[in-house]
Amino acid sequence: MTQALPKLVTFEEFISWLPNDGKRYELHKGVIIEMPPPSGDHEDIAGFLARKIGTEFDRLNLPYNIPKTAFVKTPKAESAYSPDVLVINRANLTNEPLWKKESTVTRPESVPLVIEVVSTNWRDDYYKKFADYEEMGIPEFWIVDYKALGGRNFIGNPKQPTIFVCELIDGEYKMTAFTGNDLIISPTFPQLNLTAQQIFDAAN
Repeated sequence: MTQALPKLVTFEEFISWLPNDGKRYELHKGVIIEMPPPSGDHEDIAGFLARKIGTEFDRLNLPYNIPKTAFVKTPKAESAYSPDVLVINRANLTNEPLWKKESTVTRPESVPLVIEVVSTNWRDDYYKKFADYEEMGIPEFWIVDYKALGGRNFIGNPKQPTIFVCELIDGEYKMTAFTGNDLIISPTFPQLNLTAQQIFDAAN
């Protein structure tokens, strides 16, 4: 018996369908994905990062914001991601046709920094979102693997909690790993005074 393929949906169909049921959904290449509920540790780390980064862009008087829920839509594939921390450049929102109604950005100029805190579906962050954010041209992308869930080719053997700062250089991400007491080096916020361990400790 032949199994029917699931119907792929467009971004517009996804946004129209999106229920207000308290759950998080993303669109991955036309397939609607229900995201697993985040753990308390996951939320602690995302909240800690949002607070520290928000304090930094306030200090610098930058026109940035971190929305509670918003989507980053890929320009080619029918995908829409809801990052754990999404830094928005409000000065560019006039160029975002989907922002006012759908809380969605599509242009790299609107996203100085995006952060994904790794969950059990770690391959999405290391492969799928990495490739899509890179293709979009988002200048900086962090992968915060606080539970050391990623593949050994990324975080070593034995595995250890790691933060990757991916900086877009000539259209490709250069990944730099930070562990333990390494000071995070952020191209967007070069004076951000945070170590990897301080971020991991936010979950304790």
